[in-house]
Amino acid sequence: MKYVVTLVLGFLTGAILFAIGVLYNPFIGDRSLSPLSVTDAEVVTLSYSVVPAETILYTNDGESLQAPFPPRVQQLWEAPIRQTDAMVSLLHNAAGEPAGLGVKFSSKSESTHMFGGKAIKDSAWYVYLPDRGSLFIYQTENYWPFLQQVGFPAWRSSGNNWRGSWLGDLTAGPGALGTAAAFGSSGEFAGLEMEALESLSVRAFSADTGFVSAEGRLLIELPQADEEFASDPLD
Repeated sequence: MKYVVTLVLGFLTGAILFAIGVLYNPFIGDRSLSPLSVTDAEVVTLSYSVVPAETILYTNDGESLQAPFPPRVQQLWEAPIRQTDAMVSLLHNAAGEPAGLGVKFSSKSESTHMFGGKAIKDSAWYVYLPDRGSLFIYQTENYWPFLQQVGFPAWRSSGNNWRGSWLGDLTAGPGALGTAAAFGSSGEFAGLEMEALESLSVRAFSADTGFVSAEGRLLIELPQADEEFASDPLD
């Protein structure tokens, strides 16, 4: 009997040490400075709510933490897409005014590695701004800092919730500096290759229902004027 007790205690100790190692791994660092915060180029800033009930539409497999909205929206329960979330949201400009619509698809990635500080999703945006044009954004996102600093504390609290002020970048690639790839489709963006960055600001989160008060932000860096064009002797 004592061997069984020893085995169980050893297993529990190992599990606890593993959890501590994952959550407090000193070799996992946060990216402290956004690569687009120091650019001299023009940056388009767009914000949106990530609370499902404040979006136009949000859906998933119907069994995830956050419930689809509106309640009778079609759910993505089929096997090929059950790991995917879809959202349609109103986008606001830097002045807080309605600027357009955004459609986002995100799927859990096989490259997720919790011990390495990687909770990865692959996602794509279609952004439509009536006054300016449309563009596509492709990126990988890392939710590990959010899970470590907001999600786990919410789960650990007696009320299963977290309140405070948390801000972090989600975009982790595919750009070499951790930026997303953006491609213009129409209007003033047509034919442009750009970089983008998505960040998340959270004020309240529930371990039972998901985001209670939170906002996302997209930064889209427009390419600077071509040097050859800028130095054109005919100007």
